[in-house]
Amino acid sequence: MSKKLAYPTLSLLAAAALALAGCAPSASTPAPSPSVTATTPANAAAALAVSQPWVKAAVSGMTGGFGVLKNTSDADITVTGASTPSARMVELHETAMGPNGAMQMQAKQGGFVIPAGGELKLEPGANHIMLMGLTAPINPGADVTFTLELAGGGSFEFTAVAKDFSGANENYVEEEGTGMSHGQPSSTGSAPGSAPSSTSK
Repeated sequence: MSKKLAYPTLSLLAAAALALAGCAPSASTPAPSPSVTATTPANAAAALAVSQPWVKAAVSGMTGGFGVLKNTSDADITVTGASTPSARMVELHETAMGPNGAMQMQAKQGGFVIPAGGELKLEPGANHIMLMGLTAPINPGADVTFTLELAGGGSFEFTAVAKDFSGANENYVEEEGTGMSHGQPSSTGSAPGSAPSSTSK
């Protein structure tokens, strides 16, 4: 009789062992990956700041927007475009060496990248925001509102003040119906915001 009772006992122990094994983590089951903090469109705008924003005063045609964009996040932020009610067309521009050896302005392919924890300077003769087809004169002291479009769908708004500035008087070829031809200097083209000033600001 004792032998007959031993078999059910062994069966119960085996079933219990299998049940416990099923609850234990398998060696082949990957551990959950740690969460990664990334800059989303929503907090990318919150991580951006601008200092010393300004625009070259201009009566008509074209002008440029400048300042220092700062990124306080731990991820790069890319500005893919810009707009302002003060111009019919706005582009992100860089100044680069042309095939003829002269410095010329051109659209910045891929947009402006503001490095994590760093800054990007927008200044005359270098990276800048190009306003083309001004909707009205931009007089010294006027406020110009910009909206920057960010990679991922976010946006960042800031206001710049217009100043007289006689430096960095780049010239451009005007192309009928298309505004300017990037990076094509012309002795007869109009310089953005080239009104002379006794003091550069």
